Amino acid sequence: MRSTLSRRVAAPLSIVLVLLAGCATDDAPTAATTASAAPAALMNCGTPVTVAAPPKRAVTLNQPATEIMLALGLADRMAGTAYLDDAILPEHAAAYASVPVLSEKYPSKEALLDAEPDFVYASFHSAFGDEGVGDRADLAGLGVGTYLSPAGCPKPHRPATLTVDDVFAEIRDVAAVFGVPERAEKLITDQRARIAAAAARLRDARKVSVLWWDAGTDAPSVGACCGSPNMIMSAVGVRNTFGDLAGSWADTSWEAAIERDPDVIVLVDASWDRAAAKKAFLTRHPTLKDLPAVVGQRFVVIPFSSTSAGVRVVRGIEALAEGVAQLPGADR
Repeated sequence: MRSTLSRRVAAPLSIVLVLLAGCATDDAPTAATTASAAPAALMNCGTPVTVAAPPKRAVTLNQPATEIMLALGLADRMAGTAYLDDAILPEHAAAYASVPVLSEKYPSKEALLDAEPDFVYASFHSAFGDEGVGDRADLAGLGVGTYLSPAGCPKPHRPATLTVDDVFAEIRDVAAVFGVPERAEKLITDQRARIAAAAARLRDARKVSVLWWDAGTDAPSVGACCGSPNMIMSAVGVRNTFGDLAGSWADTSWEAAIERDPDVIVLVDASWDRAAAKKAFLTRHPTLKDLPAVVGQRFVVIPFSSTSAGVRVVRGIEALAEGVAQLPGADR
């Protein structure tokens, strides 16, 4: 099952993280040293997690989790990884090459345990389902800690709306678990600056309505009120054409899209569903070809990997802001 389906059954949960006090020493350790020595206890997606010491043999499942670990400089703490949707970010390619790839998709539980992990970090709920590596409670019984992205929590634990701050909270959680909180703050500061610069490119962004087309031709799946697409559109400041629909993604109709007449259409580009095919469908459709956004070729292409909650979200925000700023005829 591809990751798109996995992320549609889950949305974010704010994590309550409490670092337990480490033992004081006469050496007056730095904050980073103290954090690395402190055990951590947290409630993650309704599952209690206790980490007595920073993990040394973590396994990451799904691209967002893998790239957060790499962005935090934690490749040396990774015993394995699996399941990419896209090529790894160029700035992390060398570090990624040092990590064993356990499987193209999810590894079997046996393959996972062969890597002797002390921690498993995943982005999508499916990672701990029947198609993944098994139940989190079972892994805990084997002494393996787990963490699931807040954006991938099961439905009962979802907050109302996913925001960029939820992604930053996850980065802080992971950095705390691994004893490197200062790296999280540096990364978040950089990403906040990039997001602010991207949003500043647009004047009167709220005047621009954006239809986020993820997949489907008979009944298009669009970005709804509360998931990653809406998070990206909100960060840029544009209006979500279907922001009144519940959920992260929602199936609608082309008749509704025509009636709402979006200024811009986002085409999500995935290896299994190319943006070029979406564009061809719109431009050849007997009715949709006359939609002003299609006539004006007001399309913005965003890679699937830049739409999942992780360090690439900033790239999705930058791509949308740049795309809208450069489109002819968009009021901005």
